[in-house]
Amino acid sequence: MVIYKLQSEQLTKKIDIDFAKELNPEQLAVVEHGDGPCLVLAGAGSGKTRTLIYRVLYLLQQGVPASSIMLVTFTNKAAKEMLERISVALGADAKGLWGGTFHHIGNRMLRMYGERIGIASNFTILDEEDSLTLLKNCIQQTNPPADKYFPKPRVIKSVISLSSNLCRDLKETIEDRFDQLNRQHLYYIEKAALLYGERKKLTNALDFDDLLVKWNELLETDTHLRAALGRKFQYILVDEYQDTNYLQSRVINNLAQPQNNILVVGDDSQSIYGFRGADVNNILDFPKIYKDAMMFKLDINYRSTPEILALANLSINKNVKKFDKKLSAVKPSGAKPAVLSATDNYEQAEFVAQRILDLQRDDKIALSEMAVLFRSHFQSLELEMELNKRNIPYQMRGGLRFFEQAHLKDVTAYLKILANIKDEVSWLRLLSMQPGIGEATADKIWQWISQFGSLSDVILNEAERNEGSRGKTWDPSQAQDDVRLSSKAASGWQALKRTLTQLAGADLTDLSSLVKIVIDSGYKKYLQANFENYQERLEDLEQLISFVATYEDLEKFLTDTALSENFRGRDGDRSVEEVGEQIVLSTIHQAKGLEWKAVFILGLADGLFPHSRTYDKPQEMEEERRLFYVAVTRAKEQLYLSYPLFSRDNVLQPSPFIKELPYALYERWDLESGESIDAEEVIYVDEDEEYEKSQPPKKKKLLNFNADIGDLPF
Repeated sequence: MVIYKLQSEQLTKKIDIDFAKELNPEQLAVVEHGDGPCLVLAGAGSGKTRTLIYRVLYLLQQGVPASSIMLVTFTNKAAKEMLERISVALGADAKGLWGGTFHHIGNRMLRMYGERIGIASNFTILDEEDSLTLLKNCIQQTNPPADKYFPKPRVIKSVISLSSNLCRDLKETIEDRFDQLNRQHLYYIEKAALLYGERKKLTNALDFDDLLVKWNELLETDTHLRAALGRKFQYILVDEYQDTNYLQSRVINNLAQPQNNILVVGDDSQSIYGFRGADVNNILDFPKIYKDAMMFKLDINYRSTPEILALANLSINKNVKKFDKKLSAVKPSGAKPAVLSATDNYEQAEFVAQRILDLQRDDKIALSEMAVLFRSHFQSLELEMELNKRNIPYQMRGGLRFFEQAHLKDVTAYLKILANIKDEVSWLRLLSMQPGIGEATADKIWQWISQFGSLSDVILNEAERNEGSRGKTWDPSQAQDDVRLSSKAASGWQALKRTLTQLAGADLTDLSSLVKIVIDSGYKKYLQANFENYQERLEDLEQLISFVATYEDLEKFLTDTALSENFRGRDGDRSVEEVGEQIVLSTIHQAKGLEWKAVFILGLADGLFPHSRTYDKPQEMEEERRLFYVAVTRAKEQLYLSYPLFSRDNVLQPSPFIKELPYALYERWDLESGESIDAEEVIYVDEDEEYEKSQPPKKKKLLNFNADIGDLPF
């Protein structure tokens, strides 16, 4: 017998890194002393990625085999960046290192050991489209009620997914997170979920959630394997731990035994994904789970000025459930954040657009170094129109522009038909939304519609047209099929005609009423059945009602929205791709992890940010404040916080996140006069006493800015 000895996994190239030179003292402490259970509280802009990378390099330098190290991240991009930087530092690939997302590592584990729980190693991973197709078939097998508002497969998939990641049953998940769903549908959802699981097992297929569910099942049912893996992985490092859900935390805690060399990095102040199932308590309770855990703090911020950090620190300290920490700046002092109130969303948009051009011209800040952030997508509507008007190129990060979204296109399709009976695209869109009407039937109905020259001809039934009674009010009870349709398709067609009849009889100059008719005619229920985030989409439509109230001409509105959809920004004859600069518009959730020189935060009005739904839910209110904290800490040099004073029907108050700030932390800007007022020279009531006590004495005097202080909404 010939024995061929494999080379050791030890790196053949000696690692020679001066860690003390490369890292600050806080980071160095983590890298050199991160044995045992460790919690690293990494504040915004504190270099957490760098610290994690150097911790891995340090372990390799100490002779720890790469195959004994697991580095878990949340995104493929983050995993790729870390592994590439480790390879560059080594001058070679870190062969054997277990690095990647939870799902990536779960897949690898199940390929190796899944047969222990009945999963063949050649299992198929279902992508989102495939899993939806399979689930749709399972739903059909349950014979769900003939209810046109029965939730669509994508919504049911979201329920099942969240239930899996929260490790809760479907009924509890629906009651807590999907209260818009009809409780009478629960039986069919549960039955479909059971069939879905059976079909996956039968076909040896797993969806993305199964990669974690089955990985955890493997660890919890096979104690010998769990112990063996616990011995194999001498060091486990987890990035963005504040974003883990209950299932992910169970996987990590099961895997960490018995070594307990688990180092988690995160920032409880940046836990903002509760709606996806992330649980801030995972990071807050880490010291309770691991009684002997060491805690490190990375609170030296390399991103923002002291003025921006002072505002961020004070704001987040208002939260109750948190770790105590305070970011300190490396950058020199800069401008104070600016706080301003605008008359309405239009004036707010005018300010932002004008200030963008000023910063580009006067401060030489590139458009790509500026961002406008908002809590909800609808808050970008007026700004998008203003940027289009001024020909300022922009990109909507992580999503569609306002009028490109499906629910906005749905509603405007009704209005387009009012303006143009021959609009085939809009007809096909609306027809395909009706229950019982597929693509072929929609085209059949359109071919019939295309013979008419007015909407009234379409919505009158055949008898009325033959009698020439076009002025007669249509009676739905007397309606007849205009084309040969199945009973289901005929029902859907008649429902659409009822809505169009209401629209045709309304005042076409009152666009708000037209939108309300569409929403109230059943579209709200359509949203509930088709979108898991229906509440956000409904808010978009409520904002649309306010927006269209400024128009009396339907065609003018449709022209403006069409231009908004098709706008891509120009610089002379050059395209945006050639110019290479666009200002970023983004929800705050999409902006996490990014940074810009100048940041505008819109819509800081009470009830909008924080959202009114959170006022009776302390945990959600704290997440709203963390969301504000994340937004503020995206800014490197300049920060602008704004809110409208009036909406269409209401007088608005500034956000509590503004009102609770000491006035010495920011400048108050007056849009009307164009003057800025140094808040240090203004004395107000309700100043933060603790903050004031820490400040040196200063001369104060009362000022007003074109209004008595009592007239302002503070």
